[in-house]
Amino acid sequence: NQLPPALLQGCGSFSAVMGADVARLTKVDGISENAAVLIQLVGQLSACAERERAETRSRGILDTTDKCAEYLLPHFFGLRAETVYILCLDGKCKLLACRKLGEGSINAADISTRKIVETALHHNAVSVVLAHNHPNGICRPSAEDESTTLRIWHALDAVDIQLVDHIIVSGSDYCSMADAGFFETFLR
Repeated sequence: NQLPPALLQGCGSFSAVMGADVARLTKVDGISENAAVLIQLVGQLSACAERERAETRSRGILDTTDKCAEYLLPHFFGLRAETVYILCLDGKCKLLACRKLGEGSINAADISTRKIVETALHHNAVSVVLAHNHPNGICRPSAEDESTTLRIWHALDAVDIQLVDHIIVSGSDYCSMADAGFFETFLR
């Protein structure tokens, strides 16, 4: 009965406990390595279950920002480093593929334009949605996010693939660069 308060105090929140790595969990008094592995496994299984629920709810059609974000949020659960995903969509916004493109540090992720274009072409995508997280920040695009999005938009446009959005996730919150007007302001 004393472990839950100790875990919450040691990690800060329930979601932080579920996303914590074994080394961090074992620093909490009373948590053995076995218990830490179990907690980490439960967190990973919960994230998998939520991804499956999101896919079932969307039925593979991701035709709105909210549907894309609902589908993507579980992919970022518990991540402590910036991570980049791409959604490849067909002409009717049906999901062809969701791929993790890479990980970076706590505040940066290197996005390879070449890898994005190759992934979209490989899956015969008509359009794509990029997403990455800000693990310890707010889900507002940085100047670097904006310049990277512009670079990727041009590269995809050159091969007739539309970048329809770049979603930034922080915790259970998200920001759509398309909904914020970025694409109209800077790209058209």
